[in-house]
Amino acid sequence: MEDSTGQIVKVAGPLVVGAGLPEPRMYDLVRVGSQRLMGEIIELRGDLASIQVYEETGGLGPGDPLFGTGGALSVELGPGLIESVYDGVQRPLDVIRSATGDFIARGVEMPGLDREKGWEFVPVAKVGQEVAAGDVLGTVQETKSVEHRVMVPPGVSGKVAEVMQGSFRVTDVVAVISGAEGDTEVTMMQRWPVRMPRPHNGKRAPRDQLVTGQRVIDTLFPIAKGGTACVPGPFGSGKTVIQHAIAKWANADIILFVGCGERGNEMTEVLLEFPELIDPYSGEPLTKRTVLIANTSNMPVAAREASVYTGITIAEYFRDMGYHVALQADSTSRWAEALREISGRLQEMPGEEGFPAYLGTRLASFYERAGLARCAGTEERTGSVTIVGSVSPPGGDLSEPVTQATLRVVKVFWGLEDRLAFRRHFPAINWLISYSLYLGEIEKRWNEEVAGDFHRLRSEAMSVLQREAELEEIVRLIGVEALSPAERLVMETAKSIREDFLQQNAFDEIDAFSSLRKQYLLLKLVMTFGSEAGKALEAGAGIKEVIGHPMRESIASAKYTPEEDLEELEALIAEVEEAMKLVVEGVVHDHELTESAAGRAREKVKKVFDTY
Repeated sequence: MEDSTGQIVKVAGPLVVGAGLPEPRMYDLVRVGSQRLMGEIIELRGDLASIQVYEETGGLGPGDPLFGTGGALSVELGPGLIESVYDGVQRPLDVIRSATGDFIARGVEMPGLDREKGWEFVPVAKVGQEVAAGDVLGTVQETKSVEHRVMVPPGVSGKVAEVMQGSFRVTDVVAVISGAEGDTEVTMMQRWPVRMPRPHNGKRAPRDQLVTGQRVIDTLFPIAKGGTACVPGPFGSGKTVIQHAIAKWANADIILFVGCGERGNEMTEVLLEFPELIDPYSGEPLTKRTVLIANTSNMPVAAREASVYTGITIAEYFRDMGYHVALQADSTSRWAEALREISGRLQEMPGEEGFPAYLGTRLASFYERAGLARCAGTEERTGSVTIVGSVSPPGGDLSEPVTQATLRVVKVFWGLEDRLAFRRHFPAINWLISYSLYLGEIEKRWNEEVAGDFHRLRSEAMSVLQREAELEEIVRLIGVEALSPAERLVMETAKSIREDFLQQNAFDEIDAFSSLRKQYLLLKLVMTFGSEAGKALEAGAGIKEVIGHPMRESIASAKYTPEEDLEELEALIAEVEEAMKLVVEGVVHDHELTESAAGRAREKVKKVFDTY
């Protein structure tokens, strides 16, 4: 109930200081001014409450009213989340547009879930069954790709006294649970405070790979389901393209894309592309498993923090159903900038580069909500939340506070580099500085599910790329001719790894996505050429003859092989081996001819000397 009234004492941009709110608490939701703008208490000093307002504060002044709600900023969780496009505080943008036009009116209040739409509820639990928080009461087929599982709310347990079947709205009662404290009516909708992690039965170490279809990620620096990753890079290096690619092709059940303070055209690209793209795993449009939260750079600064917490809370809700969720946050630097601005308005002692001293703690509290969890409830099931957060360091300076604070808490680092982007090498992930701490567990899965030598091929490829970096300095100083034939082959093999394997076209229908099997075959093809060419060099073949072999054109075009024709790659590997064997046989044959001619010449000379 919003009957508690205070008044504004001070307005400083998105920060409003108020007094007179009875029993204010940290992170309580407050309605500000006569337009009832949405705000959240972030500091209490005596009778004064500092409120960050999630809408434009123009026109507010001292004396304007404040309305306390007595509750925290919460999101609505239930059928209708999938395919929705929300702003940072879970207001559906399509509904707002229908009501107010192309621009969001201040103070507009819209429920996160449609109150009128009916959903077909199919009960799973039976009357008399003992249930606990997290147990599934029934299901709703939300989209063709997602079965929504209606669960017992946290804090509720007992016997199922009644369970319904049929078409219901999200606010209708679908079950009644009789517990120690009486009967509890359960609807299909739950509300949950965004800053409070949802309960679970403990976390496990992530073990299964999140396959993104991006070769440089999946093969060199993989991420596990339930893992955390950081994608820092300067402007124009392809952070958003990587985020979009992961959102499009990752083998997660649910995709949450949070546009946190990014440009509006980037969210527009998502809205235009996703309905037309087909999910490679289900054959349905990608929007059928996607939730979008659009908080763009021209929206109020303070709402960036709300968008991040709204996104992770919705992700945890689907995790509790037993789904694997991938959350893309683009970009956490914009959230950090909002924290810096609010901290300045609060007149707090600044930390490094003006960011608040608690920046690292805030980032850690967000990333630690990722993980592979045993879902709440009596039924054994697991779900995961994977977080991939992009960071926009000014000028690509990876030593700046947001990047460094993020790297302390994440386990995968994909370092983007503008030098690679300028060379049109995408994804522009620098293989010399990036890393993954999930590699050990995922390599075991490769050996079981893909091929036993996948790990060996990856290690050899990384060694070749590192050796190339060492040789590049020599080439820059005195030229490639100064290298030995074996070293020139290393340079050519590394070039093939970079251009024929790592480089990937996100806009090509075939090359945009590569399965793990295809990645393995492509890498094996490139590394087979390198090893067989080395044998040819040892047999006496010329370096130009080896690196200029016509088979290299076939290797370069191999990545455009469709997924259904992967046997062609296996045949191509055999062809490369055979081609290099023919080169070796030609060298041996020429050597034998040369030796034979030399022998005949010695015999002729001997006869001449014998004559005399």
